[in-house]
This record gives sequence, C-alpha cells and structure tokens, in this order.
Amino acid sequence: MERAGGTVVVIVYDGVRLLDVTGPLEVFTVANEHGAGYRPLVASPGGRDVVTSGGVRIGADVAMEDVHGGVHVLLVPGSPDVGSAAADLFLLDQVRRLSGEAEQVASVCEGAFVLAAAGLLDGHRAATHWDLAERLARDYPTISVDGDAIFVRDGKVVTSAGISSGIDLALGLVEADHGSDLARTVAKHLVVFMQRPGGQSQFSVRLNAPAPRCEPLRAALDAVVLDPSADHGLEAMAGRAGMSVRQLTRLFGRELGTTPARYVERVRVERAKNLLEAGDQPLDVVARRSGFGSPETMRRAFARELGVTPAAYRARFRSTGDGCPS
Repeated sequence: MERAGGTVVVIVYDGVRLLDVTGPLEVFTVANEHGAGYRPLVASPGGRDVVTSGGVRIGADVAMEDVHGGVHVLLVPGSPDVGSAAADLFLLDQVRRLSGEAEQVASVCEGAFVLAAAGLLDGHRAATHWDLAERLARDYPTISVDGDAIFVRDGKVVTSAGISSGIDLALGLVEADHGSDLARTVAKHLVVFMQRPGGQSQFSVRLNAPAPRCEPLRAALDAVVLDPSADHGLEAMAGRAGMSVRQLTRLFGRELGTTPARYVERVRVERAKNLLEAGDQPLDVVARRSGFGSPETMRRAFARELGVTPAAYRARFRSTGDGCPS
C-alpha cells in the first residue's frame, strides 16, 4: 500500500550543482519504489531548462512561480557561484514565498546562502560545506553555523553540508516521514550510509592529528587509516617508515603527542564505529575487519575511547540523526 509523502519541490537555476539536485531526487524516487508516495517536482524560473555548473542541461516540470500551496518539502540546491545565486532577487522572492507555503524547507551545500539571503535562517542553526562555514557565519551573524554537521534540522528548516550530503539530508527526511526501516532500505539500495560516520571530517583521527613534518611518519599514519586491520605493531610500522622502533616512538611523541599504539587504537575504533553504524554485521566480524581481532579487545578499546560498549554504540546510532558528529 502506498504511503503519503507529499510534494517535494526542488528549485533549479542556471549554475546549480547537478548532484545537489539528482542525489536527493534519487532518494525520494527509491523511497517511492518501496512504498512512499512522494511527488518530486523540479521547478525553475519560468519553467525553462537550466544549465548546471557542470554544463549538463536539466528540464523543469513546472515554473516555480506557478507553484502554489501543498508543498511538503521545498529543497534549494547550491551553486559554486555562491554570490550570484544569493543575489538573484527573483530566486530569493520565490524561495521566500514558497517557504511560507511549505511544511519543510531544506538546502544542500551552498543552497544555505540562498536561504540565508532570503532571511529564512535568521536565528537558526544551520550547516553548509565546511569550506564555506566561516563565510556563512561572517556574512550572516544571526545564524549559528555548524561547520562539521552533515545536516542540521532546526524546526522546519533542514540544511546540509557539501554536495553529496544532500543524500544524507533526503534520507533524514524519509526517516522523519516513514521511519528508520524505510530509510535504511533506501540507503542500502543506494549503497550509502544510513548515517555516515562522524561529521564532514572523514578519517577524522588522521585529519585531527597535527601534520607531521617527517614524510615517512606521514606515510605510516596513512597506512593505518587505509587498512586498520593490517599488522600495525611497532616493528611493522617502524619497518614501513624505514626507522627503528625507538625513532618511531620518539617521533610520535614529539610530533603527535601520543604513542603509535594509541593512534592505531583510535583509528580502529573509528573504523569499527563506521561498520557498526552502516550495517548489521556480528561484533566478531566488526572486530576482525577493524583490526581488533576479538570482540573483547574491541570492547575494551571502546570503553577507553568512548565510554560505551560497541553494542550500545550501535543501538544509539542506527538512525540518520541530525547529522551531528557523535
């Protein structure tokens, strides 16, 4: 039996990012294939075709000025030409008008600047691409900008981070409408995370570590991130870095302020979190793929790093959440 979803109006305009448009649309389309009842409409100025930032032409279903009422979600994608989109008075007027008729208003990536310019984010918490977060906060000081969240829900306004995070946002909207089971089915069909691990900082343990000046040490750190389940004992790491165990340990302490073993454990915990959030694999499989070897070793590491068990972590993070890092 088909379940209600409502009309989803996706605004397009010249210079819009293609994936900002097609990513969310694909989520709603797959949700419909599994029982949802969304009615996606692509709306452009005058109903004309638009040319995306990559040069691909998109046809519209309707003129945005002809849309009146009955909007479940108004979705505003972004454009790499942030200033131009945020200064388009016709676009801003239509987004402002339609937002008043919509149950929910959403943006993808730079689309937050359009919502901000239309006055729709004043006093709200909002997300945008990490590289633009400072600019959004500077240009619109009344907005509480979260530069790491994948997406943020504040009242009826939902904003997402960079480009592909529009898929995360759309999954969150599907979950809010139809529950986590349908959202998880859609995520699995699209081969994406139900809730991607962490925030916009991917491989956050590696990125949050101070940048080492020694090239062999950088290579050793990257090797751990690329394959946490490999042998990363002191002898193996030192051999890959072409130095002695003593040299390696000294460099870790001097440049990273930690030990090789602690760094490896943190990376492995991060990989385990990823696997726990994304699937239903047994804990022994997660432990093996993360490099812990056994569920008990993984449990002790989770207790040290997070203060929870792997099972409790999985139970807590099995929905799309609001995109905030754990």
